[in-house]
Amino acid sequence: MKLEEVMSKLEEFGSEQTKKIYMNHGVKEPFFGVKVGDLKKLIKYVKKDHQLALALYDTGNHDAMYLAGLSVDPKLISKETLQDWVKKAYWYMLAEYTVAGVTSESEYALELAREWMNSPEEMTAVCGWNTYTNYLSIHPDEELDIEEIRSRLNQIESSIHEERNRVRYAMNTFVIGVGAYVKELHEEAILVADKIGKVHVNVGNTACKVPVATQYINKIAQKDKIGIKKKSAIC
Repeated sequence: MKLEEVMSKLEEFGSEQTKKIYMNHGVKEPFFGVKVGDLKKLIKYVKKDHQLALALYDTGNHDAMYLAGLSVDPKLISKETLQDWVKKAYWYMLAEYTVAGVTSESEYALELAREWMNSPEEMTAVCGWNTYTNYLSIHPDEELDIEEIRSRLNQIESSIHEERNRVRYAMNTFVIGVGAYVKELHEEAILVADKIGKVHVNVGNTACKVPVATQYINKIAQKDKIGIKKKSAIC
């Protein structure tokens, strides 16, 4: 399919009700209001066309940008493109899911995660933390830098409640990720989760809730799924 055809399909799937929900979460025009489930129906039209996926992201249309993240080949994407993507990820869904997911499966995952985590830009920092969380969820423990992850847990323990709004959410997610996916650091993640307690994040005019890390990790442990990796971080 051509770009214009995909955009037409997106418009067909859009709805005013979904637009209102997304706007409450921070989405800006232009966008059609397409549910993620409907976006996934369009992956088959874009999946094998890397350039089309890149063109979709460049439209600046949220629905097209999210579809690009679902469809692009992370093994082909360049570091320059990822840097461009993160600059354009103006709200948390694009930063925490689209760009973080793709970056975590690229060859630049750790390099960019480390760079972005230290960014003064809130959405860039959020993307960095989630890129690292996604990375450890799909890579075997023997490929992970355990000491670096441990130092990040210590950083979170000492600074999370003074951090920027969505960065607090991303840090909390990192603790959950370590506790769920890194067996060697499971107990340490639980201790950090206990110490940070409930993390307060302003989620605006939405019904979203911030998961309590201790409870979330314990639920995974009860299912005997600690250390079980995911096949893909893109969702």
